[in-house]
Amino acid sequence: MDTATTGDFDIPANIAETLVDPVAYADDRIHDSYRWLRANNPLGIARPEKFDPFWVVTKHAHIQAISRQNELFHNADRPTTLTTQALEERVRKITGGPNLVRSLVQMDAPDHPKYRALTQGWFMPANLGKFEARVREIARTTVQRMLDRGGACDFVEDVALGYPLHVIMEILGVPEADEPRMLKLTQELFGPQDPDTARVRDALSAEQVSAMLQAIIADFSAYFRKITEERRQNPRDDLATVIANAKIGGDYMPEHDQTSYYMIVATAGHDTTSSSTAGAIWALARDPAEFAKVKANPELIPGLVDESIRWMTPVKHFMRSATADTELGGRKIAKGDWLMLCYASGNRDEDVFEEPDRFRSDRKPNRHVAFGYGAHLCLGQYLAKLEMRILFEELLPHLKSLSLDGEVKMTQAYFVSGPKKLPIRFEVN
Repeated sequence: MDTATTGDFDIPANIAETLVDPVAYADDRIHDSYRWLRANNPLGIARPEKFDPFWVVTKHAHIQAISRQNELFHNADRPTTLTTQALEERVRKITGGPNLVRSLVQMDAPDHPKYRALTQGWFMPANLGKFEARVREIARTTVQRMLDRGGACDFVEDVALGYPLHVIMEILGVPEADEPRMLKLTQELFGPQDPDTARVRDALSAEQVSAMLQAIIADFSAYFRKITEERRQNPRDDLATVIANAKIGGDYMPEHDQTSYYMIVATAGHDTTSSSTAGAIWALARDPAEFAKVKANPELIPGLVDESIRWMTPVKHFMRSATADTELGGRKIAKGDWLMLCYASGNRDEDVFEEPDRFRSDRKPNRHVAFGYGAHLCLGQYLAKLEMRILFEELLPHLKSLSLDGEVKMTQAYFVSGPKKLPIRFEVN
């Protein structure tokens, strides 16, 4: 990073260390740091120990500007998520590249648009409409199970984890009996820094982390290899059939790409939705006036959905790297520089959101960047919103009151994080 040698734009060391501290994402320290950066150094350079230096992009407009310019800011040239120097070196030895998987997230043109087109139609509202009745059935069953718990539950454990998992697995074509395995693998993949979900709980070396991630990917690969064979022999009307039989340039996808494709659908397709769903209930449980407002005005439910996605922003960052010298926000970025797009900061940008730290179901407009922006905009955004809307339509009419019933705990992770414990009390109408 040539630019990073200047030192003129360095952010304070304590804030740089907060950005790479998984525990900071489980409390408000990360938002305190983002707030300071937006006000004082919205495009600065972080130099935390054990990491290559990187630009920290905290403003909504800058995140959008980078996300619009896919030729200038690549996904695949360097790690797409924040990675230590030692781990990147280890991954490059294993794969010959900077990333362990090669999903849509780790691709640039020309591969990215070709691979995205394979399933894009599946995730459009016109196609998702055919699943709506089934999603509502799953939501009703989930809600009834919660109501049967007698006025108290852990909303994450009892509702938020299982519901979107069940929906995406059904759309993908994974048998219900295998859902616990998919949940466990997802938590291990996204939460390797969290002591509750990591396979190894002590301080991990780069070798241990890469071995752990490789083992998780191998588990996914073995599982979906069988599904691919089965769907090629017996195609069905499910997403696994589309992925198994998809061809790029006349040939089936390479197996590593195919595993990566299954993984992004099977993991991103529920983990982030779980976090946003829990975020909405958390916000309503601690604000009786907001709960009363949404309950009295069901037409606010789509706004509740969008606000909870903004509020939680489950995917906290993605990384990009510059393919040429350029300028952004009056600062010169050099070819090869690494940039951290802080979506959770952009979604609380005071220049875009009035009262950004308040949860408002009636927030309009709500131009959040939780699903990314531009060519890499999340494929599953319509499905996530559909699932959440239906769940709240089925749940809220049953609830007379809602309150917190203990300490809320967040996942400790700087890539994907959200509530992992949400104890609530509720009265039923």
